[in-house]
Amino acid sequence: MKKTIGEKIKELRTKQGLTLKDLSEKTNLSVSFLSQAERGLTSIAIHSLENIAEALGGELSYFFTPPKKHETKIMRSYEQEDFRIEKSRFIYYSLANDMDGKVLDPMLVVVLPGDKKSQINPYPHKGEEFVYVLEGILTVFIGDEEYQLYPGDSYHINSTIPHEWCNFTSKIVKLLSVNTPSVFSRK
Repeated sequence: MKKTIGEKIKELRTKQGLTLKDLSEKTNLSVSFLSQAERGLTSIAIHSLENIAEALGGELSYFFTPPKKHETKIMRSYEQEDFRIEKSRFIYYSLANDMDGKVLDPMLVVVLPGDKKSQINPYPHKGEEFVYVLEGILTVFIGDEEYQLYPGDSYHINSTIPHEWCNFTSKIVKLLSVNTPSVFSRK
């Protein structure tokens, strides 16, 4: 049987004898969010998952397989591989072909419609984040502020500020996201 990401989180946490509260303190993610993630009741952003992996002494690759390494410096559009965390409202497309030792992590992200305010759980992570909206209306929570971004709008923040992307519309949102450090960097 293939384990879900939530089951893998719980397995790592319990092997280390940690409670949800312990993991919450290590990740700055709420106990209720972590509980819902472990039970597969909420989606989890890739940076939250990276934060959890780091807190549990594991690697992001434990949860899923990173994009394949391509031999050339150019990535053609037909070579882009998508990856999605189970039950997530995000579909990620890596825009880089070789992440070995790289700092920037460029991704095309499709945010599916149907978010609800009750699902919003802004979270911090290390590094910087740049987002440029290509299509649709993206709602962004940065700190205590809420913003609506339209095609052509962007933001660039220190990722240690709690933040989250949301799609409260009935259409998809497409965005370009560039983060440091890369979640797939292999040093």
